[in-house]
Amino acid sequence: MAILIVDDSTDQFALLRSLLTKAGHNPILGAESAKAAFSILNLDGTQASTDIDLILMDVLMPEIDGVQACRTIRQQAHLRDIPIIMVTAKNDLDNLHEAFSAGAMDYINKPVKSIELLARVASALTLKKEIDCRKLREMELRRSNDELQQALREVKVLRGLIPICASCKKIRNDGGFWQQLEEYIGEHSEAEFSHGLCQPCLKKLYPGVYQD
Repeated sequence: MAILIVDDSTDQFALLRSLLTKAGHNPILGAESAKAAFSILNLDGTQASTDIDLILMDVLMPEIDGVQACRTIRQQAHLRDIPIIMVTAKNDLDNLHEAFSAGAMDYINKPVKSIELLARVASALTLKKEIDCRKLREMELRRSNDELQQALREVKVLRGLIPICASCKKIRNDGGFWQQLEEYIGEHSEAEFSHGLCQPCLKKLYPGVYQD
């Protein structure tokens, strides 16, 4: 699962990438600013240019800080489900409430500890997997429902007053012509016919053959 690290410090990026790579996480992408991250995420598109499953966002960055970047990402429908973990120095704790309000799901203190980093990353990626599975199930349910609705629209149903001859049992169609009963029903429903003879007809047609 792909992880995007957004940090203007090359040393901090190298540390995070090293810890994550050693733990088996791959691929690891990097952005030195919020604007660079927006480009990777295809901010103005309908889907991320690269499938990102988690973002590690530094809080203190020039031009656009991590909190504002998080808020901007959360405003994009196609990026809304990507977990964002803020990476912050201890003296930045006052900004955490604002970060959570902007859409961050968790935070990691600097200096980063390997155990804490890997635990929080694992938790976030598990959440992302669950979100992806839920969205897939919802998509399959929508597709199944659409197929069902389409099938129901295609079902032919007989309803209303049907003019039928009291003698020969032919039915007058919309064009004013008389049709055999099975022909009419076949055109107006999905029913199929299997012809045979009932007992009364057997007696009438073959009186010498049929035995009670």
